Amino acid sequence: MTVALITGIEGSGASYLAEYLVSIGVEVHGLARWHSTSVGGNLKNVADKIKRFECDMNDLSSVFRSVKESNPDFIFHMASHANVHACFNNPIAVMNNNIAITVNLFEAVRMLGIDPVIQFCGTSEVYGLVTRDECPIFESARLNPVNPYAVSKLTQEKIAYCYYRSFGIKSVLTRMFAYINPRRKDIFSSSFARQVVEIEKGKKGEIIHGNLDSTRTLIDVRDMAESYWVASQKCDYGVPYNIGGVSTLSVGDFLDILKKKSSSDIKSRVEPSLLRPIDVTMQIPDVSLFTEKTGWTPKYTLEDSIEFLLEHYREEVK
Repeated sequence: MTVALITGIEGSGASYLAEYLVSIGVEVHGLARWHSTSVGGNLKNVADKIKRFECDMNDLSSVFRSVKESNPDFIFHMASHANVHACFNNPIAVMNNNIAITVNLFEAVRMLGIDPVIQFCGTSEVYGLVTRDECPIFESARLNPVNPYAVSKLTQEKIAYCYYRSFGIKSVLTRMFAYINPRRKDIFSSSFARQVVEIEKGKKGEIIHGNLDSTRTLIDVRDMAESYWVASQKCDYGVPYNIGGVSTLSVGDFLDILKKKSSSDIKSRVEPSLLRPIDVTMQIPDVSLFTEKTGWTPKYTLEDSIEFLLEHYREEVK
């Protein structure tokens, strides 16, 4: 059986990838921080179908041991400190962690002499501030990250590329654009949906939010999971690929859609503490390179994703 190892498997996006891989018959292993493996709420649907390794990825010996025992055919590198808002308050911790865990992973693979495909799960944040005239964003666009998280992710991507060019490690490079992910509570779509449901239940009076002017092209997290598997199968090594959805709208437009779907009168206001020092305001991808290489396109509509999101939070708040 094909074995796939997911770093940061207890994270929100990684848990959806784990579910998808289990559904297609892949044996799933995962690295989880040693002090969080007892939590695992994101993995409740597949907890009995996967194998988890307690692993501090900042410790090369821990990574080496876990990768050796797993002996995977594919590795999906999703572990990272990924909260953009929080990265401004903890820039050194974010960069030290994200860079070190990536070097340790690739170095462990190199030292073991094994030959898996490593799918590096990157982000569109590496493009930084883009004007509308520069959209859609091609992979050849200027890379100009403007927050500590994005800097760390670009460094991770360059590490993956370096190990491909220098040591022949099969590195697939993807840059994922914004996605709707019910299990990740620190992104605007989830925050808005949860607050709408709390207002419906009488547990909250109004929605608080940050900048509503940013524009995003959204993809469903379930499509994200499938696209990563497709990328690992079909993409060329060492070549970056944009992955994203087809529905483009502003953050404010997304909030308006949620308000209209609610049975309650939803009021909202700006909360200054939620505003970032600098915001990436324009994230519209050109995904033609990935589409042409793989033939893959998203399956879920924006309407599907919003219903999926609201259903999750109505169940959770209940």
